[in-house]
Amino acid sequence: MNVFYEEDGSFKVGNVMQAAEASFQVEAISGKRSKIKAANVLLKFNEPSLAEFMPRAEASAEEIDIPFLWECCGEDEFGFEQLAEDYFGHKPSAVEAAAVAIRLHAAPMYFYRKGKGRYKAAPADTLKAALAGLEKKRLQAEQAAKYVEQLAQFELPDAFKPLVMPLLFKPDKNTLEFKALDQACKDLQISPLRLFERCGALPDAHDYHLQMFLLEYFPKGTGFPPAPPTPIDIELPIAEAPAFSLDDSSTTEIDDAFTVQPQAGGGWRVGVHIAAPTLGILPDSPLDQIVMQRLSTVYFPGNKYTMLPDEVVQRFTLQEGQICPTVSMYIDITADFDVIGTESRVEQVRVAANLRNDVLEAQFNDETLANDTDGEYPFKTELRLLWQFACALEKRRGKYDPNRPPQVDYNFHVENDQIRITTRKRGSPIDKLVSELMIFVNCEWGGLLGKKNVPGIYRAQANGKVRMTTNPAPHQGLGVPQYAWSSSPLRRAVDLINQRQLLAVLRDEPAPYPKGSSVLFEAMRDFDATYNAYLDFQDGMERYWCLRWLKQENITDVGGVVLRDGQSVRLTGIPLVTKVAAMPELSPGTRVELSVGDVDYLSREVDCKFKGLASAPAEMLADDGDDEHTRIDADDLTEQAETTPTEQAETTVESGSDNPV
Repeated sequence: MNVFYEEDGSFKVGNVMQAAEASFQVEAISGKRSKIKAANVLLKFNEPSLAEFMPRAEASAEEIDIPFLWECCGEDEFGFEQLAEDYFGHKPSAVEAAAVAIRLHAAPMYFYRKGKGRYKAAPADTLKAALAGLEKKRLQAEQAAKYVEQLAQFELPDAFKPLVMPLLFKPDKNTLEFKALDQACKDLQISPLRLFERCGALPDAHDYHLQMFLLEYFPKGTGFPPAPPTPIDIELPIAEAPAFSLDDSSTTEIDDAFTVQPQAGGGWRVGVHIAAPTLGILPDSPLDQIVMQRLSTVYFPGNKYTMLPDEVVQRFTLQEGQICPTVSMYIDITADFDVIGTESRVEQVRVAANLRNDVLEAQFNDETLANDTDGEYPFKTELRLLWQFACALEKRRGKYDPNRPPQVDYNFHVENDQIRITTRKRGSPIDKLVSELMIFVNCEWGGLLGKKNVPGIYRAQANGKVRMTTNPAPHQGLGVPQYAWSSSPLRRAVDLINQRQLLAVLRDEPAPYPKGSSVLFEAMRDFDATYNAYLDFQDGMERYWCLRWLKQENITDVGGVVLRDGQSVRLTGIPLVTKVAAMPELSPGTRVELSVGDVDYLSREVDCKFKGLASAPAEMLADDGDDEHTRIDADDLTEQAETTPTEQAETTVESGSDNPV
């Protein structure tokens, strides 16, 4: 006797060697013997032979029309042999019954299993929906195959054109387009980026890098929702002396300005005036939510995305000819530039002039000051005095070093898709004047918050590691007991937060962020991560434009300086570092000559080959061969002048003891 049985979801046949009440010992055609449960046996037969049974049953099953079979079965539960008799119109043979069982088993959308050999027809509505879904999948599979075929020929399907950036950035892996792209990339052994490049979907590498950044940090666009500032409802006194600012010509967010007043008994009163947007941006207001979402202005060559809407910037920027609200620090100094006292207040200042660095520096520089050949320019007396005061502050911090090798800053000017990269020596009189006064006020205001036991957001440095903390701590690189960013509230959320805390102290009011405030720590953490990401983006875009400059200027050979790792070279004239293959082992600072090969704008890499040693002597800059240059935000000079890129990369966030992580 032979049996037709179900095992592990499939049908099998075997010859019964031994039978018991609950089980059978069977032998398959291959000779393998096994024990099966009697409940799994669906049919017993003697004919046809064991070898013929399954081929004949499967061939017969192929001839059975499933929709017709479904129409024959009715709505009640049934056994397969019963349906086989209705279908064939006579008592079915073992082969015919097995054919129906095989067909029922292979059509789960049409027939629901109710037990061994028993089924129930799917309801008409359910079956219709299931068949529609199956048809949809079939059509999708066909469409995906067409997409894969097009992509394999490096043709971009029309449906992919609006999806290129999302597919590269954060793709929805359930979409048909992603599945087709993934399959094509596997077949071609190529990355999605390179596949789209071959398809001509990325004609503009600059736009690619920009869009990838915007998708990550500005998914809803760079525009601003309506969020007007709150009107200032208090009367503020107006400072006596006219103020002036020092910024690049492209600066629109003018955060700081200065005044100088001679004192009757000798010495001067120096005023540092910081824009006060906190007077019109209340905590948790719609405008504050924008600030806490953006956290900083984003700078990159040729453009920027401001932290605040333009109408808010224009309301609080220290614009020439306007009377503007400020948080001011007055510093009383002697004729020898010793600080004898400070006073902070909330007031308004008359901004007499917005002096522009690129114009002023032609007259106000190291050479003209040393030789007294600077001629006449606005606020000459005040600027000279502030520069002397800045030099004294630098010495007082222990950071004055006349023998320090020069460092170079690079500025990027993009116009009509052309790049111009200019250089200037770091530490010019303008740089020193601004940075030293900003370091002073950020240190003093941070100390004031600490004395009043009001938390703020500080940058601290110890053992070469920079961290952010809610408690005052020394910054060894700057040589100050504490350092709280407070001087750029139009451009950085941290400065705006610290200004709120400072205003509360000056007005003797409760601080918006008390000790233990989770909001303060979360803002610090989010700012640190976002600000560093913005700087990485700026670095990446500057690197892109450096590569564009190499091609624009038809540079085929270039000099460079070997860096500390012995494999990287900083190119001469531009802030670009690249690995050089097959370069001999050379000491850091060695000048070399390189040939410039292929440039890849998508990966932002250039293929440079070692040609030989340069004839000029080794170049030893202050950074000892590390690539470092000033970012567009001039206020960052205060810290970049004292920290290396390695230290900046190791920045961490730390809460105070009052606010554990």
